[in-house]
Amino acid sequence: MLLIECPWCGPRDEQEFGYGGEAHIARPAKSAALDDAAWADYLFHRTNPKGLHFERWWHARGCRRWFNVARDTVSHEILAVYRIGEARPDIADGDR
Repeated sequence: MLLIECPWCGPRDEQEFGYGGEAHIARPAKSAALDDAAWADYLFHRTNPKGLHFERWWHARGCRRWFNVARDTVSHEILAVYRIGEARPDIADGDR
């Protein structure tokens, strides 16, 4: 069980949250001009690292806001929590 610290509500049980996928994925500027392969790449292809991963989470049963989490996918340790729009924290994969 994860204890996730919502930037607005503080620490809460992971059951209050919904996972939203990889963080920092920008929608293509001219999405109407993309061919099927490029559109599929944007929609479906994500990194799946062993170690440090930046993710989006949604406080579904709380303030209902989205935020980002830096999490180790091996240990599930949460290394940083930060609001959408804030810069990605400078965390190296070996900083733990």
